Amino acid sequence: MLESRRSRLNRFFVENRLDAILITDLKNVRYLCGFSGSDGALLVMRSAVWFLCDSRYTVQAGDEVLEAEVMECSLRLDALAALTTENGIIRLGFEALHTTVNDFRKMAERLDGIELIELGPSFDEIRSCKDLAEVQSLKVVASLASLALSDVLKHVRPGTSEAFIALELELEMRHLGADGRAFDFVVASGVRGAMPHGRASEKIIQAGELITIDFGALKDGYHSDETVTVSCGEPGNREKEIHAIVKQAHDLAIKAVIPGISCKMLDAVARDFIVGHGYGDYFGHGLGHGVGLDIHEKPTVSPRSDAVLEEGMVITIEPGIYIPGFFGVRIEDTVLVTADGCQILTSADKRLLVL
Repeated sequence: MLESRRSRLNRFFVENRLDAILITDLKNVRYLCGFSGSDGALLVMRSAVWFLCDSRYTVQAGDEVLEAEVMECSLRLDALAALTTENGIIRLGFEALHTTVNDFRKMAERLDGIELIELGPSFDEIRSCKDLAEVQSLKVVASLASLALSDVLKHVRPGTSEAFIALELELEMRHLGADGRAFDFVVASGVRGAMPHGRASEKIIQAGELITIDFGALKDGYHSDETVTVSCGEPGNREKEIHAIVKQAHDLAIKAVIPGISCKMLDAVARDFIVGHGYGDYFGHGLGHGVGLDIHEKPTVSPRSDAVLEEGMVITIEPGIYIPGFFGVRIEDTVLVTADGCQILTSADKRLLVL
């Protein structure tokens, strides 16, 4: 499995004429060697791989790191300098997106004579297409989160705070086996629903208000992401109308998912439908994003994206309409791109539930 993942580095070796690649982003480190700790780095050559860590992580690395030699070091740059000298490394690629200016300067100073080659944002695309193990992890965490929400919705009633709903949801996820929440939950009721990222507040939910709940669980490093918009009591006609528009835009986009479609075109499927109903000015964000070891990863599904969907990608479909001063609606599922369409991984009911 890891050999297959590391083979995705080959194009960077070839395109940049690299002798080795230094990987310091912990999500990429975990993806390529299995280490789940909070500090460490991976040095990859075509013929050898080293995991570098200090004494705090040697035991953990011994248990988790696969197909790489674990090297304990008190100063990572010293170990890196020794390895580059011993193995004749001249051109060393590094993750420019995950390297601070300060770290780059230290590395350039210590690795005198080594050409440091920037690997840009495209490097993170190595994780865009999920393998079978990743898909299974994503299915498990998505199912866990959806199940948790179904239990928590019974707590939604007038007089309940948004913060209480968020807390109950996190507790239920943990009860079901999650390691934690994937991000700060959005629980936005009434006028706060017009804020796409309106994190749960102490606001009290009122009768007749729509509530947007954007939530996700974290388990074994993998994230889920899902959004429902429900009603606390009978909603008004305009609320029903907007929810129906967003739901149909969501459904149309999911039906359009297939390998080979551009992310820009997929975004347009939902966006054009919302524009056609007169609410284009109220849908300001992209249609979706990749999900995996990060909650937001490649590819981006938006009008500005140059990406094209491939089999194995896992993305969100999350159109929304947000009307300042009134309310908002977002509906989101996470889907796996398959050979002939997609498989929906999240399973909470996306109809307008009246609670």
